[in-house]
Amino acid sequence: MKKLRIITGIALMSILGFTSCQSEVDEVQGQNPNTNAANSTTANNFKRTSMYDGSFDDFIDGASCSSIVLPATATVNGTKVTLLSQLDYEQVISILGQFNNDQDSVTLQFPLKVKMSNYTEVTVNNQAEYNAIVDACTTAESSSQDAISSVNITFPITILTYNVSLEQTGSIVITSEQQLYTYMSTISSSELFSVKYPISVTLIDGTKTTVSSDAEFQAAINASLKTKATMEEAVQNSRKLETILVNGAFKVKSFVTAGVDSANDYKDFTVNFANDKSIKALNALSTIATGTYTVSSELDVFLKFNFTGNASFTLLNNTWKVTSFSASSITLQSTTSAGVTLVLNQI
Repeated sequence: MKKLRIITGIALMSILGFTSCQSEVDEVQGQNPNTNAANSTTANNFKRTSMYDGSFDDFIDGASCSSIVLPATATVNGTKVTLLSQLDYEQVISILGQFNNDQDSVTLQFPLKVKMSNYTEVTVNNQAEYNAIVDACTTAESSSQDAISSVNITFPITILTYNVSLEQTGSIVITSEQQLYTYMSTISSSELFSVKYPISVTLIDGTKTTVSSDAEFQAAINASLKTKATMEEAVQNSRKLETILVNGAFKVKSFVTAGVDSANDYKDFTVNFANDKSIKALNALSTIATGTYTVSSELDVFLKFNFTGNASFTLLNNTWKVTSFSASSITLQSTTSAGVTLVLNQI
């Protein structure tokens, strides 16, 4: 609080004192800090963005609110895997990704330790106890009380503290997500706070942005959650596309390059996608080209071909953006040249 020179009377000093305090807050934050109590939207936003994010091992544990503490042991599609470090995740991912449309299963070996969203570690002795953790996570997600993992704050940041009279009582430099979570989880009813803006954040798509107010922080969260939803939808669509590919055979309906459609070069061939991510081009019963394919996703779904053995089919080697798909037709656009398109029809 800036010291004020006494001008006239206690009443006038009180008015000027309040005005000065409010002016200082406006200079630092751009809004009145009394909106930032323990139960405020801002407190909840910073608490959720600083929760421990356990989503990185969801392919093993199926719970974004927690993660398995290594070492641990799991049986993945019938194969026992010992996880000593995160490097061993690659083995799990490889097993799960071996086939497109099989029924994956991961069975955890108990007892094991789990790191929770509040940064504590608990020992889980059996599947029933673990199911309770998963159920609690589902409840947190449905009530918007789970971690917001789509926004990452760049530390350090500074938090200014106030009492209920709007008098600044101090400042705290926060250097980590865990420290921020602890602060937001332990604010008392007699404390108020404001964040010293601007701060920098990184959104889920890698975009870095500067946030200058609580309102802008809320807007960044909203944008990131929308992007996350788009990415999750793309993941689901990639799985649907994989199922369509392995359940049918296809012909090249259209292949346009530089405005010329060369689909006629492929009229006698069919393309078969196997469950093991191999691909074949056949003329009657003869295989004239082989290769591999990969389905991936970001904000969109992508289909990549790697043919060998035939010049016409190696021309299709590209990473294609899936612009639309159904059980009968898949429309693709080159990621390097928008004018190059490919349409596959199921036969």
